[in-house]
Amino acid sequence: MSELDRLLALSARIGADPALVQGAGGNTSIKQDGVLTIKASGAWLAHALEKPIMVPVRLDPLLRAVERDDPASETSVDFVVAEANPQGLRPSIETTMHAVLPQRIVVHVHCVETIAWAVRWDAKAALSQELAGFDWAFVPYARPGRPLTRAILAALRPGVSVLVLGNHGLVVAGETVDEAQALLAAVSARLRRPVRKAPPSDPAALERAAAGSRYRPAADPATHAAATDPASFLLATSGSLYPDHVIFLGPAAVPLPPGAAPDAMAALAGRPALPMLLAEGAGVLLHEAATPGAAALARCLADVAARIDPRARLRQLSPAEEDALTNWDAEKYRQALDRKAP
Repeated sequence: MSELDRLLALSARIGADPALVQGAGGNTSIKQDGVLTIKASGAWLAHALEKPIMVPVRLDPLLRAVERDDPASETSVDFVVAEANPQGLRPSIETTMHAVLPQRIVVHVHCVETIAWAVRWDAKAALSQELAGFDWAFVPYARPGRPLTRAILAALRPGVSVLVLGNHGLVVAGETVDEAQALLAAVSARLRRPVRKAPPSDPAALERAAAGSRYRPAADPATHAAATDPASFLLATSGSLYPDHVIFLGPAAVPLPPGAAPDAMAALAGRPALPMLLAEGAGVLLHEAATPGAAALARCLADVAARIDPRARLRQLSPAEEDALTNWDAEKYRQALDRKAP
């Protein structure tokens, strides 16, 4: 089996694990013979063995573009090896992040264990104890793309193979797929947090709340913990914690007051649409038009919130940071692909 085949197999495994990757989130890459092969924007790692999801990009020209902060490096489409990309796939919005790391294999995940640490104001200090023994660096939150790549370059030191991205996720890198896989498992295990046990959802109450509306109870039972656990409900409705939530669900999470009409909540919240509503103590409602990515991120919210210490002071994304995500063409592209997903 080639190293690329090993990377595709690893991609499929982690893409199928909601504790590591949700929907089209996360990305993997390999550097070979001057080419960076990376997951396509909007593709799902879980599909790595089912259909083409990788895009080849010329590495040296891309690195030169990053060095001069060329806007063309943002999407990296100018550096795609077109003849090896018959599907016309678009490189991940985080291609430059993979390019600047010196290791041959790079794996980026939205590990719920990591995010539960990375959203804390004291994340760097707290992680210094948790990750003792790893060659790691903390990268304060920056918008994915060029800003995040610049932040990574500022934080990198020789030998660093683990990056914790503030309000975002985890990056591990190695010279082989096996090395990166082992590092991912070791870091995820080290950062494992106790999970609060949430009361079960109340199906009857959810059905009453959704009656006559375009909302339905979330199909994944684990999703409802965001609303049935009091601490998680407070965390979820207090602000946005990481980019993919904003991109696929909108800022923060909107509570559904008792007796309120779900279909009217978007206007009350000043939003064009609300894929998700949280009925406190009962569970989660998803709009009937909610995309697969939205459903995956609704589950992610429950998983992350259940691992956050309610006493911790959290760094939520600011309105300006939320706006930078929702009005970014690269993310509108991912949203459009998600709406077409089966």
